[in-house]
Amino acid sequence: MRQPLEFGPPRPGLDPGPLRAKAERPRLGGRGGVGRALVAMMIAAPGLAIGQTAAERLNDFPTAARADYVFACMSTNGTTREMLQKCSCSVDEVAQILSYEEYLEAETVLSMRRVGGERMAVFNSSAAAANLVAELRRAQAEAEIVCF
Repeated sequence: MRQPLEFGPPRPGLDPGPLRAKAERPRLGGRGGVGRALVAMMIAAPGLAIGQTAAERLNDFPTAARADYVFACMSTNGTTREMLQKCSCSVDEVAQILSYEEYLEAETVLSMRRVGGERMAVFNSSAAAANLVAELRRAQAEAEIVCF
């Protein structure tokens, strides 16, 4: 590993010239620096800069969240191989309609409603919370039509 160049204070009466100014500038890596690297990444991955594709949106649900959904669905509807297929289809349909963030917010509201108490009243009376739950219920209803 190369040691950085260190210059002492300039001697009186001597102009350090362009070498001193260039040596004091920090290098941000590589010949082209960070700017070229960012441009190269933007060119190489245009889908990341613009937004998610349908496949990326479908796959934004973590595996554990999908498994939890399927387990809950199967405990409600039966633990057969047929229900496994239908519940797996259902979570895929929900994932096409809602982003994982929206799904997580709606599930949080539903779990907070079960807790009860004064502090949780906002989850029962808030219009925003009601809209989140309504979107989840709509997605689940569409999934039921397609899969069951």
